[in-house]
Amino acid sequence: MEPVRIQRIAAGGDGVGRLADGRTVFVPRAAPGDLVEITDVRLHARFARARVGRLVEPGPGRVEPRCRHYTRDDCGGCQLQHLGEESQRAARRTIVGDALRRLAKLDLPDPALEPTLRSWGYRTRISLAVDTGGHAGFHPVDRPDTIFDLEQCEIAAPELNRLWQKVRAARTAWPAALGQIVLRLGRDGGVHVVFKGPVKPAAEMLQCLGAGTAILCWWQPAEGRARLLAAGQASRSDPAAAPATVFEQVNPTMGDRVRVHALRELGDVSGRHVWDLYAGIGEASARLSEGGASVESVEREPDAVAFAERAGPSRGIRRHVGRVEEWVTRLQLPAKVLTNPPRTGMAAGVVTAIMAARPETVVYVSCAPATLARDLARLTANYRVASVTAFDLFPQTAHVETVVRLDQT
Repeated sequence: MEPVRIQRIAAGGDGVGRLADGRTVFVPRAAPGDLVEITDVRLHARFARARVGRLVEPGPGRVEPRCRHYTRDDCGGCQLQHLGEESQRAARRTIVGDALRRLAKLDLPDPALEPTLRSWGYRTRISLAVDTGGHAGFHPVDRPDTIFDLEQCEIAAPELNRLWQKVRAARTAWPAALGQIVLRLGRDGGVHVVFKGPVKPAAEMLQCLGAGTAILCWWQPAEGRARLLAAGQASRSDPAAAPATVFEQVNPTMGDRVRVHALRELGDVSGRHVWDLYAGIGEASARLSEGGASVESVEREPDAVAFAERAGPSRGIRRHVGRVEEWVTRLQLPAKVLTNPPRTGMAAGVVTAIMAARPETVVYVSCAPATLARDLARLTANYRVASVTAFDLFPQTAHVETVVRLDQT
């Protein structure tokens, strides 16, 4: 088979080329401009997937990956370590722009991208899968049934790598039938380890981690809330678990910049009623209230809402616990809407309810360009896209955060 020239990076991070028969081929670990001999070719009706067999000629943006696991173990946690920073940022801009043009049918250029100040050691949370042999780590590319044993993650915060060395050294004390280990660094500097599985960690686990250290150890059964462990005993479900178990951006510094930008895009909220959908731990709701808005927030995680209530303020905010699609038709009509859904985007009923409510401005924060584009394709029946800005929250990966402002037509 003739070598393939890689043209661009696709949404998942694969390089994109074209076979001699005209089919598009997706090649992980390939860089734009690479000329590659491909192997492990899997043909489908309209496209193909393959792997790099031999790099004949490197593209201009290719670099040597920093992480030992990226090449040795084919780690799937990062997709773009083989690209330099500028090439990565260009790829992420194109991923967003291509989704908006191709899926939402919007005539828009690739958006500007706010760069990060820290391309390594930025993640404050990593989730490690555990197999029956006691190996814990990430999955190799295209092999979700396999786990390689993680030594160190180059995009994790240094504090988490030090924590991982302690947890890894205590492998013999891990609870049985363990499914996942989550390591998390709190904004207050506290380090957390959450063991997810049916069996509670025993006292030996805490002793191995070091009695009296700053490590907070949690156990979260499959059907239940996280419980803080003390001397190997699980407490009752503790509201303080929220910082360790509920969603927060894995890159908090850049997440704060996204939130500031999104709130700025909403404009003046004084005296206005605002929906904060998928509200998380309530940081945006608090800022909206401080700006003089009345706020209704919706968040499905009870621990996150409890944390928001404790953090305050409560005046001017009505917090609802549950799914957005179940609450959105019961809220007071808004002047403005801030929505920050998960990777799956908004349910169709949520889009319909927003359009029926006719707020003057909608600001959509998204971590998934494809579902963002799908939702914008519907919203732009009543709204025009006023601005699109991408944020570099996830260096070394193909993921990107995007903020879109929509104004009523």
